[in-house]
Amino acid sequence: MNASRFDLEAPPSELGDLLRYWRDVRGVSQLDLSLEAGISQRQISFIESGRSVPGRDTLLALAQALDVPLRERNDLLLAAGYAPVYSAAPWNAEDMHGVIRALERVLRQHEPFPAIVMDRYWNVLMTNDAAQRFFGCFVDMAWREGPRNMLHLVFDPKGLRPFVADWETVSRSLLQRVHRESVGHMIDDGTRRLLDELLAYPDVPRDWKTHRGSPAASMTPVIPVSFVSEGVVLRYFSMVTTVGAPQNVAAQELRMECMFPADEETEVRHRQLLARS
Repeated sequence: MNASRFDLEAPPSELGDLLRYWRDVRGVSQLDLSLEAGISQRQISFIESGRSVPGRDTLLALAQALDVPLRERNDLLLAAGYAPVYSAAPWNAEDMHGVIRALERVLRQHEPFPAIVMDRYWNVLMTNDAAQRFFGCFVDMAWREGPRNMLHLVFDPKGLRPFVADWETVSRSLLQRVHRESVGHMIDDGTRRLLDELLAYPDVPRDWKTHRGSPAASMTPVIPVSFVSEGVVLRYFSMVTTVGAPQNVAAQELRMECMFPADEETEVRHRQLLARS
């Protein structure tokens, strides 16, 4: 009798919908998730159908197996009736001071080359002095109100775009990076909105999703970007750093991008450019 009542059609479940959504995003079956998380497929099925609410530890194990970003793990917990466990305080909150000091140290040590700390949507949060001076050689940074968005600065015809060499290749690679490097490899509403805004600029390549470039370019271990200064091409590449094993939302969403000269000539000219700025 109890089993019969248990198997009646369950009411819609926000938690079940969210869990199913993340399985679809990751392309994982219930069986695959069961094996990865160490939780029975039957229990996963009951959670998704709304017939069972998992314990908090079980839910976090499922989220870990699905590589759900911390912000969205809080959403899963709330949908199950639990309090969030990951702090969603701002990036510059008191509990982030240790991380911020470490980032400031790296920014200083990267002088005289540009280094930038951004949030998940490429809004600039921190820079070293070299970044402000370098980009200020091309555009008046004061006319952009904060937070400045690095991608808008590059795509805007009134920004850095006129100084970017091989614009089509760079713009395609940046759009692909937004898509590929979104937090948790998940295209949320904010990322989708950012992509739409970038695509609204004139002459942005529409084949950015499918274009693969030349075979020679695909063999390059980094995606280069070059700027034209006084008729001379300055060649750089970037390295992106994220916080290891983050324990709150802000730490997971921070990213530091450090630019390096791609050849000795660029390094010499870069130093000369900053010396005159």
